[in-house]
Amino acid sequence: MEIKEEEIKGILSIFPNVFRDDRGYFFESFNKSRYENIIPAIKFLQDNESSSVKNVIRGLHFQVPPFDQGKLVQVSRGSALDIAVDIRKSSPSYGKHAKVLLCSKRKNQLWIPPGFAHGFCSLEDETIFSYRCTNYYSPEHERSILWNDKTLQIDWEVSQPIISEKDKNGLLFSEFTSPFA
Repeated sequence: MEIKEEEIKGILSIFPNVFRDDRGYFFESFNKSRYENIIPAIKFLQDNESSSVKNVIRGLHFQVPPFDQGKLVQVSRGSALDIAVDIRKSSPSYGKHAKVLLCSKRKNQLWIPPGFAHGFCSLEDETIFSYRCTNYYSPEHERSILWNDKTLQIDWEVSQPIISEKDKNGLLFSEFTSPFA
């Protein structure tokens, strides 16, 4: 397994060992003992999966304490541009974002700790995006920052995005007060 720390401290790209032969492939998408060496005391409580057509943008979502979530994300089919925005007030990268291409062929994963708003753009039809969360989904604690907020300067690399009504009504970053230290 190969680990690469992204430019924003705490965000990790993970490249599991993939064993391929004439039958196909095999890899461990999660092994608690291996991942605890990377992310100490990791404890996942919920798995989620979504399917999206090309150009769907979902995000930028997060949950506030005590239901804040860390996420281990990957694409099982297709590809997606994954975005994590640092919303930790004391972080030197507050308001900056990491952008990583996730694709089913590479089997790469991204660890996003609590204190980040998260979103992705599906780059292919029927992209299946899955994520393990360190806390349960709580609608009362869910928040959203506007996906195309100009101050965040995120290039989603799509000209005609498909956005849900909920995501069209996210908070402006300038009006957002972070609960994360």
